[in-house]
Amino acid sequence: MTSDFTGRAALVTGASRGIGHGIALELLTRGASVTITSRKAEAVTAAAEGLAATAGVAPERVLAVPGNAGDAEHRARAVEATVERFGRLDVLVNNTGINPVFGPLVDADLDAVRKIFDVNVVAALGFVQLAWKAWMREHGGAVVNIASVGGLRSTGVIGAYGASKAALIRLTEELAWQLGPKVRVNAVAPAVVKTRFAEALYTGREEEASAGYPMKRLGTPEDVARLVAFLASDGAEWITGETVRVDGGLLATGTLG
Repeated sequence: MTSDFTGRAALVTGASRGIGHGIALELLTRGASVTITSRKAEAVTAAAEGLAATAGVAPERVLAVPGNAGDAEHRARAVEATVERFGRLDVLVNNTGINPVFGPLVDADLDAVRKIFDVNVVAALGFVQLAWKAWMREHGGAVVNIASVGGLRSTGVIGAYGASKAALIRLTEELAWQLGPKVRVNAVAPAVVKTRFAEALYTGREEEASAGYPMKRLGTPEDVARLVAFLASDGAEWITGETVRVDGGLLATGTLG
């Protein structure tokens, strides 16, 4: 149903492009008003305008809040602006993620590893805390964290990122326990999705990269967005604390290699 989220408001972090952009569009087309965040003001403003045009909704239904997810002031501003503009905050999607470290962990720069955990895990918790206090504690809501199959299985090349996503999965379970019954908290774990963020994993070798998937293709932002929308909807009202794979069957093969 396209009216699943009519009258509700969502905050999607890291949504100027890629998976976050796809999620924001899906929620908009299902009736939600949406706040999107991203680091670059020009990019997130343009994304908001494009989302409204693509979804065929009034520009006032999409709010752009630029800033770095690792910045506590930005997180507070994004939540406050959402409640101020839309009068509520029913859905939080923690999509922002970074991965500046590749290769063996024994050679990893520890400052870069700290930054990965700060953005991918600590910032997500910070957004949840603020959403809880601003709206969800009294009115309920749904949180969906964007994890990764890298948080479920070792990769050998993106170990720090995978460890951060494993922490996010564990955080999801703990928050589901602590925030129920009013707030449901779930995660999704995508495999490789065709976005700029993941280009290094498939550019120039897409056929080879997708060969190990039973579905014989890589994911799209829409694949993830539809699952996120379901988990955030009333149709998933007895689902919390779960991490749902959206991976084209990749982990059914038993490997990420």
